[in-house]
Amino acid sequence: KQWYQRRVRGNTYSDSNDNADIIENDPEIDLFGDGSGVELALNTAQVGRTFQDRSHVFEILPRNDEMAGKTIYNLNVRGKRGNIVQTFPATEYDFIPDKLTVSVDDLVHVQWTGSNSHTNNNEGNAGEGTDGTDRHNMVQMNDLSESYPFTISEADFWDSVESVTDPSASSVDIAIGLASSGYYCSKAGTDSCPADESLEGRAEKMDNKMNNAPASYFGHVLKFKNSASMNYVCTRNNSFSNRSQKGSIWVTDSTMAQVRKREEIKRAEA
Repeated sequence: KQWYQRRVRGNTYSDSNDNADIIENDPEIDLFGDGSGVELALNTAQVGRTFQDRSHVFEILPRNDEMAGKTIYNLNVRGKRGNIVQTFPATEYDFIPDKLTVSVDDLVHVQWTGSNSHTNNNEGNAGEGTDGTDRHNMVQMNDLSESYPFTISEADFWDSVESVTDPSASSVDIAIGLASSGYYCSKAGTDSCPADESLEGRAEKMDNKMNNAPASYFGHVLKFKNSASMNYVCTRNNSFSNRSQKGSIWVTDSTMAQVRKREEIKRAEA
């Protein structure tokens, strides 16, 4: 595996006329040589200052044998905490891509990152849960026009998936992990999930605003047993009146199966 850092910065630089000059606030220049000069609007607090720093450290993990030769789609979260004005020029929370079509030959890594110290100088705290914190989850629901999720026992999409990164996880384990942002890593424990961090093993229940859940979640790399589809919602950030954090995923037949179907249709129409 490899660690990488991506840095995006917005900088402003100011230089004096020569290295011997002393940079000071609002210096006066004897422009005409008679003692009557002009004043420069120079604020030394702004010289060489980094106005915006969007530095991130990320890790790239090697594929395991089951991932070899497969297309892996990254299903993640974008945006930041706050309302549409507070987040500008970024966006409010949203799944990305919020509409994803893959085939049963593909893999999907569902994951997200967040922060526990997003203060924005005491602005940008519009939202649910503890101020300054990000939380996300993924829960199946019936239709994008609705906002009420299915319970774990009602959610049937997960019957069509398996975890490549935790093969011992059942469909229920996967659903529980994504619904709790990993606070419950499974129902009762798996090879990758300690029993005392599971739904049945945790001594403390998850807060209903997910305040005690992790801000970031590695999630699962999913493979698919058959074609299926799901609409889903983030229960914490989906505000019924003015914010929507929802998405859809469609899993189609394999590429070869689709080719055969098209050929069958052409023969039938011939």
